[in-house]
Amino acid sequence: MLLFRWVFMLLVLLAALSFCFYLGTGQRRYRQWSLLLIKWTVVAGLAFFAVLFVGRMV
Repeated sequence: MLLFRWVFMLLVLLAALSFCFYLGTGQRRYRQWSLLLIKWTVVAGLAFFAVLFVGRMV
């Protein structure tokens, strides 16, 4: 559980930081990196809630 929380928070922080770099520099690679991180953040969030759901069923 703790690992999922740390991974989720790290992904959110990195996505926000990357998007700030995009706003500051205007380079498209930072925007692409940010969108990729947001996608993986959603995947990590879904995995976290799946683990919670399975834990409640058992």
